[in-house]
Amino acid sequence: MSKQRPIILIGGGGHCMSVIEAAESAGAAILGILDAPEMVGRHLLGHPFIGTDTDITLHAAHADFIVCVGSISNADTRYKLYHQVLAAGGQLGCIVASTARVSRHAHIGPGTVVLHHALVNAGAQVGENCIINSHANVEHGCTIGSHVHLSTAATINGDCHIGEKSFIGSRSIVYQGCSIPGNCVIAAGSVVRNSLSKAGVYAGNPATLKKTR
Repeated sequence: MSKQRPIILIGGGGHCMSVIEAAESAGAAILGILDAPEMVGRHLLGHPFIGTDTDITLHAAHADFIVCVGSISNADTRYKLYHQVLAAGGQLGCIVASTARVSRHAHIGPGTVVLHHALVNAGAQVGENCIINSHANVEHGCTIGSHVHLSTAATINGDCHIGEKSFIGSRSIVYQGCSIPGNCVIAAGSVVRNSLSKAGVYAGNPATLKKTR
């Protein structure tokens, strides 16, 4: 995210509040929020709703964008809004909360937010439009695909690979060196002990396939 450009948040729900907190802690200037037409003129945590997602083109020249729609069952809405920004000629910002730690030897892609007390360790590669939620831990050498949501206190141990559009639930653990394909949901509190081969919904310890996708 350019330090000179303010940010515009797309989606004004509960996840947006967490992003606002992180952005304020990092000293980012928030220009406003885009949401449904009936929200225009209202405020969220003191920040105005200034339009809808059809207004992205109006702001693309002077602001960066963060998609603030959360994702659990699927990342389709986040994915759609991300591409809507790009199609309008806009740029995605990046937010790292003041209490988060991203190693200078790691990389996080545009549109990604790293929320309070999260850790992205050395050698990790995090894709675009990701949510690294509060207290999540991405260890050394991990590759996190774009549009992934690592929920609160999820632990991704070293050298793991998480495929695009996957969701890793709160307090889930992925063992060292494991791979998870794209479009997976790992239920809260699950433990992935071995690499997974099919896209689907997994739960338990060890995590087992409950539903294919």
